[in-house]
Amino acid sequence: MRVPLRPLARILQARTEGQHPDRIEKENLRLRNEALHDKARGRAQFRLLVLCVTFVAAFGTIGLRMGLLAATEPAEPRSSAAGAEIAATRADINDRNGRILATNMTTYSLYAQPKVMVDPKGTAEKLAAIFPELDAKALERRFTDGRSFIWVRKVLSPEQMQLVYEIGDPGLLFGPREMRLYPNGTLAAHVLGGTTFGAEGVQSAEVIGVAGIEKALDARLRDPAEASTPLTLSLDLSLQATVEEVLGAGMTMLNAKGAAAILMDARTGEILAMASLPSFDPNDRPAPLTDKNAEPGDSPLFNRAVQGVYELGSTFKIFAAAQAIELGLVTPDSMVDTNSPMVWGKFKIKEFDDHNYGPQLSVSDVITLSSNVGIARVALMIGPLRQQAFLKSLGFFEPTAVELIEAPGARPLVPKKWPELTTITTSYGHGIAASPMHLAVAYAAIANGGVMITPTLLKREGATTGVRVMSETTSTEAIKMLRRVVVEGTATLGDVPGYEVAGKTGTADKPKASGGYYDDKVVNTFAAMFPASSPQYVLVVTLDEPLDTTMSEDRRTAGWTAVPVAAEIIRRVAPLMGLRPKLEPPATDAITAASN
Repeated sequence: MRVPLRPLARILQARTEGQHPDRIEKENLRLRNEALHDKARGRAQFRLLVLCVTFVAAFGTIGLRMGLLAATEPAEPRSSAAGAEIAATRADINDRNGRILATNMTTYSLYAQPKVMVDPKGTAEKLAAIFPELDAKALERRFTDGRSFIWVRKVLSPEQMQLVYEIGDPGLLFGPREMRLYPNGTLAAHVLGGTTFGAEGVQSAEVIGVAGIEKALDARLRDPAEASTPLTLSLDLSLQATVEEVLGAGMTMLNAKGAAAILMDARTGEILAMASLPSFDPNDRPAPLTDKNAEPGDSPLFNRAVQGVYELGSTFKIFAAAQAIELGLVTPDSMVDTNSPMVWGKFKIKEFDDHNYGPQLSVSDVITLSSNVGIARVALMIGPLRQQAFLKSLGFFEPTAVELIEAPGARPLVPKKWPELTTITTSYGHGIAASPMHLAVAYAAIANGGVMITPTLLKREGATTGVRVMSETTSTEAIKMLRRVVVEGTATLGDVPGYEVAGKTGTADKPKASGGYYDDKVVNTFAAMFPASSPQYVLVVTLDEPLDTTMSEDRRTAGWTAVPVAAEIIRRVAPLMGLRPKLEPPATDAITAASN
């Protein structure tokens, strides 16, 4: 409560004492003013104190920050623009000799800010003229619907960038980014796979793998710590180019729907070349097929060498023969019943073209002449359980471990039940389906002395170890039988002078989706190894629906289709791999020409 200026008690007392009452009011007014002044001064002093503390704290913080910056190591400033945190760096991919298969290239993206455009309609029409895939009307609608940001093109060539720049509209802007470049075009396309953009910003974009080894080893290729270290593959660019050239020519000449080839080092498991046709350019990767009625192999993206799961026919016969020799049931000279047809229950096992090879053949002749009945008799000696176990040890029950994202999905088709009839049909490659990669790995086990190795697309250093699936003696005998197939059997067109090719043909009827088999559609395979005296390399060639029309009678068997293609591949790649031809010495009584 405020003190009254003229308190009644004091006024009455002053009057009795003869004092003037106004003096009391003046004194009280003076005291009140002094109290108010003291209060205002205290408030002002407090505000000055707070202001001083604030200034001291602010300048102290600035000084401390400047001291910290002065004490730290110097570094480049980081941009705060959108996309600055996107990791765009990706390691190169080289072949085994250091030649580039995939690398990065600096390019630009095109985006628009419609709110600052001068002429949206004219700009849309000019962009459609530069990029035919763009629709001018649709682009104009996007420019005028109120958006503040629009991607126009994710990648521009230098020529396209210059044309866009000449449009001159301030609403068209460029953003720097890295893109993946495959300088060899379609070469090794199914191995590399391809990339696309992941997280995107104006200043950069994340490059991620979408297929092949780019997808399978995406984490390794995107690792900033490994960005300066190229990923070295086992492929040899020269061998890859040669294999693709010969395979493509063979596919065209033999009217095949598709083709695949795998060239592998039998001792290390390194894949030196792998081709699948038709192919594509990973720089401009096509879209997947949308037709539900189309077969997977109709797409050029389909990797027939790894994803293609086929009945591989008579190429399987050597497995039954090798297992029987390993178990001590037969020798290459043992005689088996080959009377045709072989009746098993209500089924008849016949030879190709209903041929009959007579009452008996040796096991070696069964392989050389490719007798279905003979190898069926051998398989029955082995029995279902042991046959399953052996094929499982060769990898025919699981996907291959090759470093491709498509490999885990290529699981062999194995019968659910395994009665003796399945044992018979499996012995000559029917009723079980696997990829050419599975076959190459299994033949490598025969070629290298009986050791199962893991296929790889990465360059390996040093020796490779694996699980032994057969003895060296069995391996040697199997190679001898395969050599006879080329010298005097169903693959004589595969004999390349000087390189001692050994191998086995396989002609398998294609199964129908509705059941049964086609009469005029086959998958032909030739699995080879060379040189037979000491096998170092395995080559598998597969042709889908080939037809040789060069003779008076059309031919569809592997001996006339896959075999000559494989022979031409070996003839060309063997010198590139440093293999010197082993020429037969002339007879001592032969006449030779000489000149002075």
